[in-house]
Amino acid sequence: MMLADLRSDTVTKPTPGMLQAMMQAEVGDDVFGEDPTVKKLEEKCAKLLGMEAAVYCPSGTMTNQIGIKVLTQPYDEVICYKGAHIYKYEGGGMAGNSLVSARLLPGDRGRLSVEEVAANINSQDSHYPNTSVVALENTVVREAGSYYSLQQIEKVCSFARSKNLKTHLDGARLFNALAETGDAPDTIGKHFDTVSICLSKGLGAPVGSVLVCKKELEPKVRRMRKAFGGGMRQVGFLAAAGVYALEHHVQRLKEDHRRAREIGKAAGRMPYVKSVMPVDTNIVIFELSQVTPEKFLAAIGAHQVKALAFSATEIRMVTHLDFDDAMLDKTVDALSKLRF
Repeated sequence: MMLADLRSDTVTKPTPGMLQAMMQAEVGDDVFGEDPTVKKLEEKCAKLLGMEAAVYCPSGTMTNQIGIKVLTQPYDEVICYKGAHIYKYEGGGMAGNSLVSARLLPGDRGRLSVEEVAANINSQDSHYPNTSVVALENTVVREAGSYYSLQQIEKVCSFARSKNLKTHLDGARLFNALAETGDAPDTIGKHFDTVSICLSKGLGAPVGSVLVCKKELEPKVRRMRKAFGGGMRQVGFLAAAGVYALEHHVQRLKEDHRRAREIGKAAGRMPYVKSVMPVDTNIVIFELSQVTPEKFLAAIGAHQVKALAFSATEIRMVTHLDFDDAMLDKTVDALSKLRF
């Protein structure tokens, strides 16, 4: 029986073409800098984002944490959205790995403004942590995939630099954002010191993220990757999946967005749904009414549809490479059949 798994866009499996590329990859020892496929992936990512260097890592949490680590000193403070992945979903990594605190801002559906940032830069007073980094997230996972326009990014990052602040972008789903704005990837990098991009979400690779950065940061990034346990050996087999994803799976992201919007519309018609967040990209979040997430998940699971409890009242569904129109129809039909 067909299963529609909407828990996350991390559940995708390699396509036949991706598997073939992986099996044909030329490999070497990456810790020694001798894996040609890893080098190809890193060069491709740096060029795509208009930046100078890139470092391949096992996960997006690692690339985010390394980014924060190389841009801060202990007792610094990072300005970010209150629901930012780097703060909320990375196991307290900023505090543990970098010994920094977070200044949490509400944003507009997670998108920070110049005015918010300006009002939250600490003065040079020994009572306060030193504000050192502004970290943006694009798309914003906690806000149903909301995204920044290029103009918003330019304004915030230009202001940050005018105040001698560093900038980090958690771009785990950056290509989803760019699919909607139409901006070229190389318009992004110039605004940031470090950018994390994930290959194992909407792009469909089985594992891996890349931290793209300024050239002068690369040695420190590689050192921290090693210190965090991210040094890998003949990892070109996995890097080949990332290369394939960037070459074949970016243009199709708008199909995921179309399907997510259809799910959002269907959920909004259901009597057991109180509200649906605006569906901007591939993430649907809706609040339940008079039913718990546990009961909802059990009921829709009986129809072979999987979703995720996202809070005490919310459900999240994420469309992806392995979710097609037949699964969309199945999901919409399952939503309509639920009774509570």
